[in-house]
Amino acid sequence: MFQRKLSLVAFSFFLSATSLAFAHPGHSSRKSASKMPEPCVSGERIWTDTTGRLLLQGSFVAVKHGDVQIRQADESLVNLKLSQFSEADQEWVMHRLTQIRQANEAFQHLSLPMMTSFVRSDDDDETTDIEDLALNQLPRLVVQVDQKDLRKSAGKVPEMAKAFEAFVKLKAIKTRWDDRFFYVESNGIPNHPMMIGITSWQQQVPIPQKYIGENAWQIPLHPVPANNPQSAKGNFLRGAIALASNGIPIFNPLNNRGDDAYLFGELDEFGGHCGRADDYHYHIAPVHLEKTVGKGLPIAYALDGYPIYGYDEPDGSKVTGLDKFNGHKDANGNYHYHATKNYPYLNGGFYGEVTERGGQVDPQPRAEPIRPDLRPLQDAKITDFVETKPGSYQLTYDVKGKKGSVSYSLASDGSARFVFVDTTGKTTTETYSPKRRGPDNAGKDRRPPPPPRRGENPPPPPRNDEQAVSNPSSKNNLPKLVVTSPVFEPGGTIPVEYTGDGASASPPIEWKEAPPGTKSFAVNLWHVPGPGDLKSYWVVYNIPANATKLLRNDKSTGTVGLNDKNRREYDPMKSKGPGVKQYHITVYALSSVLKLAPEKATRANLLEAIKDITLAEGTLDFQYERKGQK
Repeated sequence: MFQRKLSLVAFSFFLSATSLAFAHPGHSSRKSASKMPEPCVSGERIWTDTTGRLLLQGSFVAVKHGDVQIRQADESLVNLKLSQFSEADQEWVMHRLTQIRQANEAFQHLSLPMMTSFVRSDDDDETTDIEDLALNQLPRLVVQVDQKDLRKSAGKVPEMAKAFEAFVKLKAIKTRWDDRFFYVESNGIPNHPMMIGITSWQQQVPIPQKYIGENAWQIPLHPVPANNPQSAKGNFLRGAIALASNGIPIFNPLNNRGDDAYLFGELDEFGGHCGRADDYHYHIAPVHLEKTVGKGLPIAYALDGYPIYGYDEPDGSKVTGLDKFNGHKDANGNYHYHATKNYPYLNGGFYGEVTERGGQVDPQPRAEPIRPDLRPLQDAKITDFVETKPGSYQLTYDVKGKKGSVSYSLASDGSARFVFVDTTGKTTTETYSPKRRGPDNAGKDRRPPPPPRRGENPPPPPRNDEQAVSNPSSKNNLPKLVVTSPVFEPGGTIPVEYTGDGASASPPIEWKEAPPGTKSFAVNLWHVPGPGDLKSYWVVYNIPANATKLLRNDKSTGTVGLNDKNRREYDPMKSKGPGVKQYHITVYALSSVLKLAPEKATRANLLEAIKDITLAEGTLDFQYERKGQK
């Protein structure tokens, strides 16, 4: 009698458990990614919608009638349609339900003698109590089976790990994974020579980076083909697009100006160089890694989760039929990219889904600079780079037969001491702290700025002098707006698409810290070609007081005034003459809306109109060097 009733109870519970989960693991947020999440404990998961945007954060509870139930941090339950979630999250939910069903099937086949171990008496009076006990224990038992199944699944090494295994054994990198991402930790320094052979050098040197913990690289374990694959030509000019098997990031083959970094002589013998943060990275496929990882394994993974192989197929056969992204599907329908000896050299874009933010794939680790980026050193060729002792390095370069060097040592507190010996034999020393990007010995034995490149105009006057030219009527003690752009760093190079050599689109800009009483904003992009001269490329005014940005090619926010060509439009930079030019975007916070006719809104008239109503202002500086004018 008891066995029959218990069987009915177990069968009934099995039917309900296939659609209801009792315990569910979560995916750690980016903040907690530094710790390997327990595979089978309840936890929060970051849920995204079909566009990749954050939907909510919480623990998966159940699926009922096509609705996904999520428990948020405040214990409230939210029900959303499965179709509202991203493909990756939908895949996770379906996989989770499969695990629950497998666990229930395992429970369904448990022998009754095991269940009757709960029985203490055959007395009918206790049967009801025993039935209640069994019913109360059923969810707990299914959870235990489910956890065992999950631990087995979580303990399984993903296929992706094989590409990184050799460097894990060399202790060059560390890896971990959860149900969605594969994480790689490294210090950004490869175990091969660096910098040698570079002929276009911006005076950057390799400094270890902290790509660890929350700042580790993450690659999707379950890549999803994109509805609209994105090309890397003119896009993703900032940050990495792939990660090599040795933990070194791979940037777009085009530099942040849109030029082929390899053809411009910016790369060393292994296809790498250092960025503004002294962060070493590749710009072409690191095929030399095949000697370490072994033939037939990927040498890198694109940040969309698809592998990148060398010049041959994994089985050694010839590569044919590559698409515009340098990829194709194998006989089993699995997509992958290949290295090529010509552009785009590796993945020429993303076949899979990625999120683009600020001109780069997001999220990805941050490189931490400890000193300012410098200007290119004309005619310099790097001839040697060695680690003289642990934590100390020396780079040697040659300029027309004369040698110079940069030696530096890294201290345990993150500071760095640099010794520069230029081609005349002059020695200077600088020490940098990680908390301040300027030298700690500012004003003491500082190096003079490098001479201008051949044919280049002299550097512009200091910012204070420029500001006087920018707005002679402005007050020096005005509060400062913080002006930035999501597509280039302050003082950096503007991407080519915002110039006359590209799409001629106006750049996106953002500002913050406007003072109370602001009723409108005005924007001006300007340039000082020489002493006493100034050019204006873009005037926008009567931007609403609640605005904090202008989008790319924004023509609907505010009123567009006249550029120096007497046209009401953005004039993309097409500076004549060789060399890097300095440009500036100034944003003004105003105490009223301007009564200025668009056909009279020149830069001069704008400055005259705002001279007594400017509450705050801020300027974003950037560089541009026109193609073919070097």
